[in-house]
Amino acid sequence: MSVGRIIETDADVAEGAAWLAGQDDRLARALEATGPLPLRRRPDGFAQLLSAIVSQQVSTASARALWARLEEADATEPAAVQALSAEALRSLGLSRQKARYAHALATAEIDFAALRSAPDQEVIRVLTGVTGIGVWTAEIYAMFSLGRADVFAPGDLALQEAARLLYDLPERPKERALREKAESWSPWRSVAARLLFAYYRVAKQRDGIT
Repeated sequence: MSVGRIIETDADVAEGAAWLAGQDDRLARALEATGPLPLRRRPDGFAQLLSAIVSQQVSTASARALWARLEEADATEPAAVQALSAEALRSLGLSRQKARYAHALATAEIDFAALRSAPDQEVIRVLTGVTGIGVWTAEIYAMFSLGRADVFAPGDLALQEAARLLYDLPERPKERALREKAESWSPWRSVAARLLFAYYRVAKQRDGIT
């Protein structure tokens, strides 16, 4: 299987957004509201996934503080994390569960360079094989760290809420329903996610929407 299109530049995002707007009037309306979409590329590799684990179920500020402690302790690479006991990781602010997840990631021996050329489903299979990494984290990694153009994360609450608002739905679509809806946005599902994330921010700034 081929990797497919990789999003590397703002022009790639603009191409996908234009295609989506041509396919779906609601997405066209969302694009008018948001303006040009951000590239949102992130680094790939161990540190990015460790950061995702650290950030689970805490505020942005707390996640930033935790990550700063790990960086200060030079504990953002596999060997360094393996060398620290669970107690040592907890002393840096990680919960018992997150310390276990960090060790699981550090010992997983993921070939991050190989993931760059692996098919989307293989990327998700490899990552979700690690304790503490769920489908949402794997899909977000594929979208923003690997630049995959046709990956979506329907379990994301912001995407669900954006879809509810944009399509005038009575409630947030469930993960399965949103995944099915996103099939019509292929081969630019990752750009559709960027558009819905951007639309969510715009919609939440309007008066009367909480």
